[in-house]
Amino acid sequence: MASSRAVPMSPLRYLNKDAMRPLRSRPLCRPTTSKARASVSPYVYNFPTTIRRNASTAQDVATDSRSLVTRLKNLFLGTAIGASLILGYFYITDTRAGVHQWVVVPSIRWFYDDAEDAHEAGTKALKALYEFGLYPRERGSEDEADDLTVEVFGHTLRNPVGISAGIDKHAEIPTALLALGPSVVEVGGATPYPQDGNPKPRVFRLPSQRALINRYGLNSEGADSMAMRLRQRVREYAYAMGFGMDEAAEQRILDGEAGVPPGSLVDGKLMAVQVAKNKFTPDDDIEAIKKDYVYCVDALARYADIIVVNVSSPNTPGLRDLQRTEPLRNILTAVVEAAKRINRKTSPAVMVKVSPDEDSEEQVAGIVDAVWASGVDGVIVGNTTKRRHDLIPEGYTLPNKEAAALLEQGGYSGPQLFERTVSLVKRYRRLLDEGLDANSAKPSEVPKSSKPSQPKQSKAPASGTSTADKIEATVQRDRANLKPATPEAEAESKSQPLLRLPARNSPSSPATHSASDPPALSSSSHLDQLSSSDRDTPSSATPSSTSQSSPTPSPSPLSSLSTTPPQSAPSSLSTAKPKVIFCTGGITNGKQLLEVQQAGAQLGMIYTHLVYGGVGVISRMKEEMREEIRRQKRI
Repeated sequence: MASSRAVPMSPLRYLNKDAMRPLRSRPLCRPTTSKARASVSPYVYNFPTTIRRNASTAQDVATDSRSLVTRLKNLFLGTAIGASLILGYFYITDTRAGVHQWVVVPSIRWFYDDAEDAHEAGTKALKALYEFGLYPRERGSEDEADDLTVEVFGHTLRNPVGISAGIDKHAEIPTALLALGPSVVEVGGATPYPQDGNPKPRVFRLPSQRALINRYGLNSEGADSMAMRLRQRVREYAYAMGFGMDEAAEQRILDGEAGVPPGSLVDGKLMAVQVAKNKFTPDDDIEAIKKDYVYCVDALARYADIIVVNVSSPNTPGLRDLQRTEPLRNILTAVVEAAKRINRKTSPAVMVKVSPDEDSEEQVAGIVDAVWASGVDGVIVGNTTKRRHDLIPEGYTLPNKEAAALLEQGGYSGPQLFERTVSLVKRYRRLLDEGLDANSAKPSEVPKSSKPSQPKQSKAPASGTSTADKIEATVQRDRANLKPATPEAEAESKSQPLLRLPARNSPSSPATHSASDPPALSSSSHLDQLSSSDRDTPSSATPSSTSQSSPTPSPSPLSSLSTTPPQSAPSSLSTAKPKVIFCTGGITNGKQLLEVQQAGAQLGMIYTHLVYGGVGVISRMKEEMREEIRRQKRI
């Protein structure tokens, strides 16, 4: 008989019998027989997955405290990150931030060894930043003090700083450039047909001299492409201002209904568009060259405040030959006429950009003669130079790479051109002012009574009654014919229809009435009511003359007393306005801007300094101007 063997029992069975169950068998109910209980393995137990216990109040408070501290830390961290992003946004998008000069510009030059590739990368970056609202802009309200304002073409510009053509060759970022703080941005140049320009590489740096040499050759996408881009810009502005986005809205903006210049679309600023001829247009065919310029004007003048005629690029063969007096006069005359034909209420001003290398007395005088003969509004003095002498300081040795670049063909631009630019501005200012005096002297051939100066005192007639007394007599006569100011008369006058005053009431309008016409009740027509025998001046010198042979009658001696300026004047007087001068070439600081203004220029333009100094150079130059003005006042 087999003896029964005792099954060893684990002490764990006595710890918590109700909570522990074998894992191999999980019966729905507790085994009732001893045999069934013995079949369950006593060595494997089912431990509870969770152990419940009651936490104390102190532990709850500690946990809540830790949770509160964590939330406060997260709030502080989130606030710090948000504030850093906001402050970083205002810092990065401020042109005065040093990062633009000391980080951005060196980084671009380090990443792009080729200067043209760096230029294109900068243009694309600025365009993308503008689309997302992250573009650099001039912050602050210094320009609102009106301490640097200048009058140009009837506009009050905020400051005398401009950006030359070449920075934005295809009019991709004019608004972003205007946000940097200049008063004038010149885009282009544009040619009638697209052209690639000269082969690459065609731009070379001289960092030690902060200078550039380029031979782009007027690479352009064509006038039509630029016109489409500028048209889209105007329509987007019209849509943002609530005018719509169709052709009618565009026309309203161009006609000035938004209260901003139609080119820049910014109050107190102007946009210039530079135009040129195609490289393949024959140099000796002046008619074909004129068509090139006129084509560009027809396409682009609607969207420009200023049209700039480029005849001074050193990288287009034969272009500088157009600065001779006769071909230049023909081209400029055609451009001025085309600019006046555009479908807009106001025509853009026309300027010609001349070379610093054509600086002989004969050449400068010939250009000035062409400017006055064609009716151009101003001159941009300066461009890149083909000369290489007197550019490098004496005794300075260029690095090998820069020495090789200096020998490259193309136009040189840099600070070394400044003295030459100032000297040339002075000469143009002197000759243009002499031309102004000469053109203003032409009306001397006209009878003296036609001049808008103080009337010459004449002797009274034998009767002892002067013209003023006779005018007063007509006034008294009209006053006597008026009805008394009674309520009945006032009611009767209100019931009468309004009548248009006769045209002869304007002293500047030709007389179209006869002597039998009833006198008009207007003080400006009392002299007209006098007979020719009662006047102190000849009838031919008064606007009431019945002679129809003169299409532009001379104003009467009393026209200076009228508040309405004469509408018709001799043509020599209408063109004898001072010519505007912009200058470009070597300007690097505010003190130099003041120097070019003192030399006779209204505005100085920069190109190379912007390339080396970054987007903040304009803000710095204006601040330097203000400091120099304050220093001069203290002296």
